[in-house]
Amino acid sequence: MSAIEWPETPRGKLTISGAEPPLPPMIADFQKTLHDFALKVMRPVGAKLDRMSAEEVIAPGSPYWDFRKQYLDLGIGMETLGSLSAEDFSLMFPIIFEELGYGDAGLAISMGAAMLPMYLAAKFNNPFLLERFPDTMIGCWGITEPDHGSDSLDPNKQILDSRGQYGRPNCVATIRGDKVIVNGQKSAWVSNAPVAEVCILYCAADTGNGPDPSNGCVLVMPLDLPGVSRGKPLEKMGQRALPQGELFFDNVELSADYILAGPLAYKKAVYCIHTEANGLMGGTFTGVAQAAFDHALDYAHERKQGGVPIIRHQSVQQRLFHMYRKVECARALTRRVVLFNNTASIPALQAAMTSKITGTQNCFEVCSEALQIFGGNGLTREYPMEKLLRDARASMIEDGCNEVLSIKGGCYLIDEDRLK
Repeated sequence: MSAIEWPETPRGKLTISGAEPPLPPMIADFQKTLHDFALKVMRPVGAKLDRMSAEEVIAPGSPYWDFRKQYLDLGIGMETLGSLSAEDFSLMFPIIFEELGYGDAGLAISMGAAMLPMYLAAKFNNPFLLERFPDTMIGCWGITEPDHGSDSLDPNKQILDSRGQYGRPNCVATIRGDKVIVNGQKSAWVSNAPVAEVCILYCAADTGNGPDPSNGCVLVMPLDLPGVSRGKPLEKMGQRALPQGELFFDNVELSADYILAGPLAYKKAVYCIHTEANGLMGGTFTGVAQAAFDHALDYAHERKQGGVPIIRHQSVQQRLFHMYRKVECARALTRRVVLFNNTASIPALQAAMTSKITGTQNCFEVCSEALQIFGGNGLTREYPMEKLLRDARASMIEDGCNEVLSIKGGCYLIDEDRLK
């Protein structure tokens, strides 16, 4: 519309995802479907699961299982995603997780983790694993160990102190010919471990010279094998709808066909899943931040102090504007990063890290500011703010804590050729 056709006092309107240019019709329709699903299904289920024990969340008859069924009915699978062009996928992928995060962070991460084994099998073009494990199965990502957290994401030892050492790995895959034997454990932070049917397992490899965590092994393995057991689901502060727990392996034997990446490809596999997971986190917590902002904006129009809705107070207006700004920044960055990484010949992990760190940090700040707008009501369980803040706080630690990611990201900015 020409500026001359604007009303005397112009005022542009935003979309459900802020300053969003018109989307392709198919993606726009899917976004609306997901947005409705987030509001009508995910939020009520997430609120119920948040008040249940970790054991109750995964028990038969739990709302988690009905949610999972309804999620599968949406048709978000490898076939759908694989049919998209790189450009359409790069738009659809963050929108999916923005909307899932808008509904409930824990459920969003659970569904993201569920697809990782099959998603990485597709990335590595492994037809055996793709046929063996349909994307209707619940997957998990086993990388964190009792003695190893964010350092598991640093197999090339970029940020390891010269005075330190990685230490003994807690999980080892012994590779002998066409057989693999797994022993050890993964820590209680394995997302979906209590409910998963298949695991994408990252661990040290022993090819005859002892365990090597830098040249490890990635297996996509069923979790109904003899020798696999699970610990109790973890009780935690936030994202309580996300089942997390330990995995134990006692002489678990399987064919080498289940190796997705052996020692020579291990660094590629860590780089790949880290890039994908950080982009997923950026999108998810952009959605959580949008939810917190929308709650605060609605409340500011309804709550009265001094005889007027509190949105009439300049301090509240200013606070809301900066919250909106942070949501928009996180969204724009995540969209840009996902597009770049899905169209570049080699994705940039440091770009994915900026998405994860910015998205999660901005989300926590927006949730904190939103709770402040709610005042004392924000501290009660009658309102959603305290849950959103708890969910957001966990995001700055999971998938690599932000401090470690920023150090590793800085390492990727070094151009060795310029230092010669």
